[in-house]
Parts: sequence; structure tokens; C-alpha cells
Amino acid sequence: MAKAIFTIKSGSGYDDRPEEYYHFPRTYLNQVRNAIGDHIIYYEPRRTSSDTPTVGRQAYFATARVTDVVQDEEKEGHFYALVTDYLDFDRPVHFLHDGMYYESGLKKDDGTTNKGAFGRAVRQIPDTEFDLILRIGFSAELVRSDIEQTRQISLEEPEIDFTRPVIEMTVSRPFRDKAFTKAVRFAYENQCAMTGLRLINGGGRPEVQAAHIKPVAENGPDTIRNGLALSGTFHWLFDRGLISVTDDYQIIVADKKVPEQARRMLNSDGKMILPKDLSSRPNPLYLRFHRDFVFKG
Repeated sequence: MAKAIFTIKSGSGYDDRPEEYYHFPRTYLNQVRNAIGDHIIYYEPRRTSSDTPTVGRQAYFATARVTDVVQDEEKEGHFYALVTDYLDFDRPVHFLHDGMYYESGLKKDDGTTNKGAFGRAVRQIPDTEFDLILRIGFSAELVRSDIEQTRQISLEEPEIDFTRPVIEMTVSRPFRDKAFTKAVRFAYENQCAMTGLRLINGGGRPEVQAAHIKPVAENGPDTIRNGLALSGTFHWLFDRGLISVTDDYQIIVADKKVPEQARRMLNSDGKMILPKDLSSRPNPLYLRFHRDFVFKG
């Protein structure tokens, strides 16, 4: 087994659903097979073309665990890496920080970026570098002094001994719940998607909650695309299927089951507020699941 970086690019033409599977050509089959049973980090590159603006965060944004590799029956020479335990980072981690490359293999001897290495969609990564990226990506969930210490670590020092690999924490439900909440709140700017309310308590903490669209009990993943930022009342209504959302983000309400006072609190245009980042917006597959199996309308 070996940890790896999986590059995933919007508009690439690959059939990716990062929460569930990663689509790739035969070129990377051996590297991906080596990652079966181990964890990977997703990386989003920058994409530039003559007819579209430059997009892409050039950042690591999530982690997952590879469970198997299966052949694509429809596209010759292509495969799917099946994944589980997907979890978005609190914040995307830029590949370069103060001149330090989180992947040492991306740096040439002269200090510049190794574009050849960068061009490989699947890259193996040492455990120490993998752990460091996770520590920065999940910094909101880790002790501040520990994070500040890791920021000073040189990746050329393999003797670094972390007291506990972060990957061990990312599979625990309490950690995942907190990380999911942080990521969803950040994506929605601490604002309830259905009412527009942005409440901050006396301690400076946002009151908005993070709701799973497809429930965890139904194997709903801990991805921002399966999350909505909702105030407590509307989280309760959503989980019980009294309100839902259409594919074009219209709010729908179960007939005669939601008090008029609550209806009046909904956004006046009848649509939910969306994250500015297109990649953080709800996946229609999860919205459809909620309407088909949770919604009581």
C-alpha cells in the first residue's frame, strides 16, 4: 500500500465523483492499485484554455480511502478507483507555502516547480508529507500550537515523528462531524441557506448548523456537496422531510405540515442561497435522494 495524490480537474472529461470514485486512464493503473487500502488526497490544479477563464484552486482539498479498482466497461483503457471515508478539508491547502512545497517531488533542485512531476495526475507521496497536508487542511480541528509547529517543519527532515497520524482521527465520527460542519459553514459563509439568517453567539461562534442532504445513516458522504448550512429549526425540518430542495435549488415545503410562521422565514424568492464556489454547491444526486426517500411532500 502507498499513499497518493489524485488530481481532479473540473471539465476534464473524466467521469469523476470524488466522494465515491475516481476515473483514470491505464497509464496510472499501477500507482492507483498500490493505493488500494490506503488513503489519498485530492488535488485541484489550475486550468487555463484559450476559450475559458483560468480556474482551479491549485490546492489540496479533501482526503479519502481507496477500496478497490474496477475497469470502466464503457471506455476502453480506463478504470475507476472506488473510495470511501471522503472528507473535505476545513480550508483548501495551496501546494506552495512560503516557498515550501508540501510535495517535495514537485520542487526542482534550483527551487522552481517541476512541471513534469506536476503533470502526473496520480503521484505517490511519503507518509510525512501526507500527514503534514492533512494537519494544515484540518487545522481548525487540531491544537493550535501543534499546527504552528508543523508549519515550521522542513519536508527534508524525514525523522519527524508525529505523535499521532492525523489520518487516524479522520475516520472517527466526532472528528468527521466537526470537520464537515466547519467546511459547510465556511462554504455558506455562516448563513442559513433557506432563510439568509447569519447569527453569531456571544462567544463569536456561528449558530448555523451543517445538515447532510443524503443522511449518514444512508451512507451519505461527508462532503460539502452533500451539505447545507441551516439554522436549527430548518435543520430539524429538513432532516424530517418537511422541506426539501429541487435540482434548480427551489425550496419545496410539505403541504400543510410546516407552520406558517416558518414558511414566512424562508427566502422571499423561494430559492436557497448557494455557495459562491461552484464546486461546493449541492450535488443533484443527493438532492434527488432527499426528495425521493426523505421528503414527505
